[in-house]
Amino acid sequence: MLNPYDEIALARAIELTEGGKGTVTIIHVGEISSEPTIRKALAIGADDAVRINAAPRDAYFVAAQIADYAKDKGFEMILTGRESIDYNGSQLASMIAEFMDIPSISIIKKLDIDGNQANLIREIEGGKEMLTVSFPFVASCAEGVAEPKIPNMRGIMSARTKPLEVIEASSVEKLLDFKSYSIPAPRGSVTMLSADETEKLVDLLHTKSKVI
Repeated sequence: MLNPYDEIALARAIELTEGGKGTVTIIHVGEISSEPTIRKALAIGADDAVRINAAPRDAYFVAAQIADYAKDKGFEMILTGRESIDYNGSQLASMIAEFMDIPSISIIKKLDIDGNQANLIREIEGGKEMLTVSFPFVASCAEGVAEPKIPNMRGIMSARTKPLEVIEASSVEKLLDFKSYSIPAPRGSVTMLSADETEKLVDLLHTKSKVI
């Protein structure tokens, strides 16, 4: 599925390029099984896509792959969602910017273009922060930047023929090894007692909970 926060970023990118003001390229790190998700992004309105053929093992790896591809392509801005809905790391945008040595603005709520720069707003504790940044830059998008778009039939049909380039991943140092995943043990059952069952409460605390 397409990450909902990425859908917000995609929607704003499409709005900013309406009327021939630019193009929107999807850069995705994933294996062939992810291509239906890419095609959905193309159906929504992106112009073309690149799939970097590798399993997205962590944010560092994904950011390195995107930055390596984007570094010489002349993109004015790179937009991501504020976070993924599986790991909720909020790391990708800042890592891409660090790899590319360009500005990064996180969790923006508004994005407008003014000539050769962008005006952005993000919420901070106690208010809002207004920022101006020159191209190129990276920004992660939160709710409010745009409304997600639903692909129409014309978009779905055109997505089938839009360019989707597949390239091999570049070599990236492996910083993490995931040893295992586990599910927390289920919590115990709850016993409900009325206010006058004090003797039973004491008995349960002694025999079951072992606290007295």
